[in-house]
Amino acid sequence: MSNRVTTDYRYEKLTWPEINDAVAARQVCILPCGAVEQHGHHLPLDVDLVCPGGIARGCGESMPEKVLVLPTIAYGYTGHVMDFPGTINTHYETFIRQVTDVTRSLAYHGFKKIILLNGHGSNMPNLDLAARRTNLETDAECVLVAWWNLLTVDKQFLPSWRESKIPGGCSHAGELETSLYLYLAEDDVRKDRIKSGTIKMNDENNDYNWVDLFAAGPASLISWTSSYSETGVLGDAEKGSVEKGQRAYEEAVRQLCGFVDYFRDRPRDTRHREQQPEPSMPIPWNQRHQID
Repeated sequence: MSNRVTTDYRYEKLTWPEINDAVAARQVCILPCGAVEQHGHHLPLDVDLVCPGGIARGCGESMPEKVLVLPTIAYGYTGHVMDFPGTINTHYETFIRQVTDVTRSLAYHGFKKIILLNGHGSNMPNLDLAARRTNLETDAECVLVAWWNLLTVDKQFLPSWRESKIPGGCSHAGELETSLYLYLAEDDVRKDRIKSGTIKMNDENNDYNWVDLFAAGPASLISWTSSYSETGVLGDAEKGSVEKGQRAYEEAVRQLCGFVDYFRDRPRDTRHREQQPEPSMPIPWNQRHQID
């Protein structure tokens, strides 16, 4: 086995013989998924790339013998944000197909464990479908992880970390994203323009229609971002700091590494067909070798 496989976590830096070695070593593939979209007046358009990419890199550096990090899928589902200049939208079908093209390629080469590490909230339903289709249509297992949800594993972390209002303070470009970006790429933050923003629906003081990065009301209305935010900032950006960003980064990396250890060694789920006799035809909408 090439020494490079156990020391370099970057998928694209391996040669094809080294990919065979990585498969034999049962390495877990991490595919960061993000978006290019507005994040207010103080954060650049690449927040949803820098955050999951940085955390994936941290995990790769911590356990290169177990992890391969792929290049980030940069363009996500952002149609609702198109009123703000700079945002790039990918049609949801195109996005899902791109992700499943990658996961199916990994499965074809022999990788059995794939993590979709998401950095953009509105990618979540699309990535959930991509992961499910990968699990049903290939012999690999794929799981979706939002990087911010890694901060909820240790129940003591967020209560000791968060200072912003609940709900709403940790939403888009708020306390959490501002903090992590300050830690990962401080020089790119327009510090003189950091200003918190409100979410119109949260201000309606109701039990149903509200949002936060970590939760949402039971009937939240997600429409054009410009209809409930004037600046594109949803949350308490002014409560962000480099120190908080470092704490969030270290906790997210720690929990992602912990999940890799669990996921890598977890036996694959076994399917049990209950039809008698066994069906003589494939499920029409679940062709293993064809994604329509």
